[in-house]
Amino acid sequence: MPELPEVETTARGIRPHVVGKTIVDVIVRDARLRWRIPSGLASHLRGNKIDKVERRAKYLLLRTHTGTVLVHLGMSGNLRILPADTPHQKHDHVDIIFADHTCLRMRDPRRFGAMLWCDDDCHDHKLLRALGPEPLSDALDGNYLFELSRRRKVAVKLFIMDAHTVVGVGNIYANEALFLAGIRPSRAAGRIKRDEYDTLVKAIKQVLRDAIEQGGTTLRDYVRSTGDLGYFQLKLNVYGKAGEACPRCGHAIKQIRQGQRSSFYCSQCQR
Repeated sequence: MPELPEVETTARGIRPHVVGKTIVDVIVRDARLRWRIPSGLASHLRGNKIDKVERRAKYLLLRTHTGTVLVHLGMSGNLRILPADTPHQKHDHVDIIFADHTCLRMRDPRRFGAMLWCDDDCHDHKLLRALGPEPLSDALDGNYLFELSRRRKVAVKLFIMDAHTVVGVGNIYANEALFLAGIRPSRAAGRIKRDEYDTLVKAIKQVLRDAIEQGGTTLRDYVRSTGDLGYFQLKLNVYGKAGEACPRCGHAIKQIRQGQRSSFYCSQCQR
């Protein structure tokens, strides 16, 4: 599933190719995504220009002067910039066609993605309004997590992966941030001290910034007809490395299950 860094990389990749361009047509080949594509999407967009491309959590926001297209890439979706006459393939569901004869094409083999229209402020949309703060914003700091976690028995890893707590801290990033912060993923969120949350927030921001920076080298892929996004691979310390030596102390990395996800940690370095 594309995570926050991949979605941010997508936003940065398509932005210079769509902002300021006039939309002349929208072709919807299959509206049956996670939520059905609204029948009026084409009429909303024809003649409009995309003013901005933004990201909120894992959602892309294509802003026009009359409303916003809200896009989610689901489990397997991607967006590509292509010549408008490029033959479509089986899972190419939507083309947004521009006056310069290019198009923004949405491909989603598993159809868990979404493309919706918002007339009003999309931040009040039901999919966005209850989300926590952006992890790279000033709204996420140690005091915020400390206060929110008081008397919470949930494991800290599940706590920071909850989108109501903070958005975009997926499984890989949660494992890696907790390792950098020296915090065991199974510890109760309410038992973690304020200074530990300060350290954890710095680690979350570091891991996500590093991931986005590495993703930035793949921007050229968004104009390739192959659609190969070339998602980056982080230099991982613990994720997926059960039984291997901890890069800090050499002890074997352990693996446990939490909330249907695997967690990886070093029992010596993380307390």
